[in-house]
Amino acid sequence: MKAFDVYKLWPIEPVKAEGTAVWDKDGTKYLDMYGGHAVISVGHAHPLYNKMVKDQLDKISFYSNSVLNSLQTELAERLGRVSGYENYSLFLSNSGAEANENALKLASFHTGKSKVLAFKGAFHGRSSGAVAVTDIPKIVSPFNSFHQVVFAPMNDIAEVRSYLHTGDFAAVIIEGIQGVAGIYEPDFNFLKELKELTSQLGVVLILDEVQSGYGRTGKFFAHQHSGVEPDIITTAKGMGNGFPIGGTLISPMFKPVQGMLGTTFGGNHLACAAAIAVLRIIEEESLLVNAQKTGDYLMNSLCEIKTKYGNEVISDIRGRGLIIGIDMTDKFIPVRDDLLFKEKIFTGGAKSNIIRLLPPLNITNKECDVFLASFVKCIETIKKDLK
Repeated sequence: MKAFDVYKLWPIEPVKAEGTAVWDKDGTKYLDMYGGHAVISVGHAHPLYNKMVKDQLDKISFYSNSVLNSLQTELAERLGRVSGYENYSLFLSNSGAEANENALKLASFHTGKSKVLAFKGAFHGRSSGAVAVTDIPKIVSPFNSFHQVVFAPMNDIAEVRSYLHTGDFAAVIIEGIQGVAGIYEPDFNFLKELKELTSQLGVVLILDEVQSGYGRTGKFFAHQHSGVEPDIITTAKGMGNGFPIGGTLISPMFKPVQGMLGTTFGGNHLACAAAIAVLRIIEEESLLVNAQKTGDYLMNSLCEIKTKYGNEVISDIRGRGLIIGIDMTDKFIPVRDDLLFKEKIFTGGAKSNIIRLLPPLNITNKECDVFLASFVKCIETIKKDLK
């Protein structure tokens, strides 16, 4: 048997990591400016994180959700306090896709309806309902395509209103910042109008914070910059710093009924220990503040580079905190590969030309300077080659 060949794989095998550094099997050191799709929130191999997971492994690693697990209670209480959603409830799962599936299911239970409004460019996961509200047709199979979903342009409240006024919709789902699409943030006024409209019409508002949440923007969730409070919030990637876990934060308007949601592995002892460690580190090391300050430094520095080289090299820079997208023009698309193979720096991509930066929240200005110097070096190399 061999692995099912569905991933584009770089010829690099990381075998060790610490902080923002990753080493491959040949001993080569890389700077991690991507965190494995925003998963590494508090740095690789953080001592407190490692200790709490190891200690829990020596106690009990798993039992089913048919018995008490006080770690779930501790996680819910801590997450509520740190995020500012203390009056919400938490349902634990294993991934962002599952968190979104549960959110959509709750909305449908609550309203008795099945239609969902999502947004162009959206990515919400690859399971049945989550992929149906994802705007990437090539990953939606015929089996997934029968969900009732419409896609509206983001920031166009008039078009959203025209759909929702039909009275057919259970939910609207929107990302705090669209990550896979290339780091596109909904306007604050649009989010406020969306909240007012959904509340008025009895439509459930779901904020997908799987990639943009957990402190990445300087606030715990990206939507909190706008001041709105959604009905349901989903989270996952940065929640466990690499341990699989997802969460659905549910407002008091929803009443739980035994059996309406369920999971075998969700909220297991090891996952909870990992997630509690992440929240402790975020608080104790003031990582929301660091994400804001270091993100501002990185963004300002990138804007200076864009000014220096002009739109012929970088067509746009977007983001907030430590979630940043850099649009490279066609001739400078190779910069991302050069960063990886020549400069030994991991970054992410979107479409063919966008570099995504999603480093750990404890990254320093000094480490950002290493990236910035290499970024400029790669641009200069390509410029010379073009002459």
